[in-house]
Amino acid sequence: MALKRGLSGVNRIRGSSGGSRSVLVLLIFFCVFAPLVFFVGRGVYVDSSTDFSNASVKQNLDWRERLAMQSVRSLFSKEVLDVIATSTADLGPLSLDSFKKNNLSASWRGIEVDTSFRHSENPTTPDVKSNILNEKRDSISKDSSHQKVETPTKIHRRQLREKRREMRAKELVQHNDDTILKLENTAIERSKSVDSAVLGKYSIWRRENENDNSDSNIRLMRDQVIMARVYSGIAKLKNKNDLLQELQARLKDSQRVLGESTSDADLPRSAHEKLRAMGQALAKAKMELYDCKLVTGKLRAMLQTADEQVRSLKKQSTFLAQLAAKTIPNPIHCLSMRLTIDYYLLSPEKRKFPRSENLENPNLYHYALFSDNVLAASVVVNSTIMNAKDPSKHVFHLVTDKLNFGAMNMWFLLNPPGKATIHVENVDEFKWLNSSYCPVLRQLESAAMREYYFKADHPTSGSSNLKYRNPKYLSMLNHLRFYLPEVYPKLNKILFLDDDIIVQKDLTPLWEVNLNGKVNGAVETCGESFHRFDKYLNFSNPHIARNFNPNACGWAYGMNMFDLKEWKKRDITGIYHKWQNMNENRTLWKLGTLPPGLITFYGLTHPLNKAWHVLGLGYNPSIDRKDIENAAVVHYNGNMKPWLELAMSKYRPYWTKYIKFDHPYLRRCNLHE
Repeated sequence: MALKRGLSGVNRIRGSSGGSRSVLVLLIFFCVFAPLVFFVGRGVYVDSSTDFSNASVKQNLDWRERLAMQSVRSLFSKEVLDVIATSTADLGPLSLDSFKKNNLSASWRGIEVDTSFRHSENPTTPDVKSNILNEKRDSISKDSSHQKVETPTKIHRRQLREKRREMRAKELVQHNDDTILKLENTAIERSKSVDSAVLGKYSIWRRENENDNSDSNIRLMRDQVIMARVYSGIAKLKNKNDLLQELQARLKDSQRVLGESTSDADLPRSAHEKLRAMGQALAKAKMELYDCKLVTGKLRAMLQTADEQVRSLKKQSTFLAQLAAKTIPNPIHCLSMRLTIDYYLLSPEKRKFPRSENLENPNLYHYALFSDNVLAASVVVNSTIMNAKDPSKHVFHLVTDKLNFGAMNMWFLLNPPGKATIHVENVDEFKWLNSSYCPVLRQLESAAMREYYFKADHPTSGSSNLKYRNPKYLSMLNHLRFYLPEVYPKLNKILFLDDDIIVQKDLTPLWEVNLNGKVNGAVETCGESFHRFDKYLNFSNPHIARNFNPNACGWAYGMNMFDLKEWKKRDITGIYHKWQNMNENRTLWKLGTLPPGLITFYGLTHPLNKAWHVLGLGYNPSIDRKDIENAAVVHYNGNMKPWLELAMSKYRPYWTKYIKFDHPYLRRCNLHE
């Protein structure tokens, strides 16, 4: 019993001693370690501004900092102390969270550089670190700009950044040099393919390419409009109504300015403010809405839409150009109507032309002119007579349609060509010219032909077929040139003239040119590869490939000397009928008169000197002026006819000088230069 009491007493003593021991440990912790941690925090994280502002507090804390640093040495490793000192110098107050997260930028994590954040090659003692910090604080207190002193770590970082910038700059310069070289090579290759500046075609040497800064504000505003449309679509998709309204308002302002301006000189004073406002709106939209996939998708959709619009507008432009070129202007239509009315008011005996006995005289110089344009026909006749040495030997055979027959007669009755002979006929009165004899007339009257060429909703009615929607392809005036012996059976030679030419010299020497047994005398139009047979004929067809040379030189209709004796001997009209029948399905050539002419007169054309006939005044703005002035005949072939407003102004005076604009009929119909 005594033993048990002794043991229980010992246990009580041990229990009381264990409890007092725990209390003692807690007391020591709160008395020693808690102040120590507090002093360490005050020493490491103390705000520099507080230390600098109160010198007395600094003196009181010096001994505490020294005590804390001495105690910290035993708690933390040397590497940790270096990191704490470095981070404090570079980043300000340090937190353990930032240290644990290794607060470095992504670009620096990717570069394996031995920095002082991980390993310090030159460890510095805490005393030295304290001196560095004190010196830094003194310099900051003296410098009013509060600029920080660069540490070795920051210097090392800056050097690495500079090296990376240099590398990037070299890459960009190299990329820029390669791009410029590619552009230069492309420009050189394109310049080789450009013969001359043709109106309506793009030239790589445009003025804006000479100066990179020309109209920069206009281009910038257009780019802003494109991006505003992109972000407007994204804002609508994401229900950002406020931003959408702002972008739409800026878009309207920019479009209004662009609609009134074509260059920077045309921009109003408020344009710069609108540019700045749009830039701010786009920056805001980029911050809120930018999504690479969405932006790329929107741009691709806009590009596709713009491409479709360009295709549609190009087709429409082609159609309108053809329509403008083939439509008779109101003044000329007015002239034709007035002349027609006055003609049918004349008595039958006053409708006859003098010197009708010359019409079949083979010893005179005969011209064939087929036209439905009164003014154009008058210019051809006037220019020929004015430049003829002996007008009395010249005979003009005019053929027109029923609509213009009265007007053509009335004009030359009122304005006779001096001593020359003139005669006007109606193509509709040629009874022999019917569908049973003429293949092209039979084809033109067929429903299939009309549907193929003249229906806008036909699947093949693309921009390439727009030129065939032309009344002249349905008119036999255009095809009458293949029936000259039938129209003028008693003539031996005849000079065929188009109504879009002017004559500048005496043409009588043409009747003396020896055609060497050929039927057609014409000026060739081919250069190295231009206007050869393969341009007009379908050489994938075996009939064409077997009978013709694709590199054979083409020639021009518009001024052609035809030997009608040889024509009859070789049955040229029969050859024409043969090929025209073979082309009923349009597999050999499209509509027109030049392709069948090339076929019909293949090997039967004598080349004339090019000075007799200069072409291109209706489409080519770069014809040499000397060539025009030295030419016997100048041809306005192309869409820009001289009687149209779209005619080229520098060529029009050659044509208008043969018109008397003070004529009463011309003044009544407002025809002027």
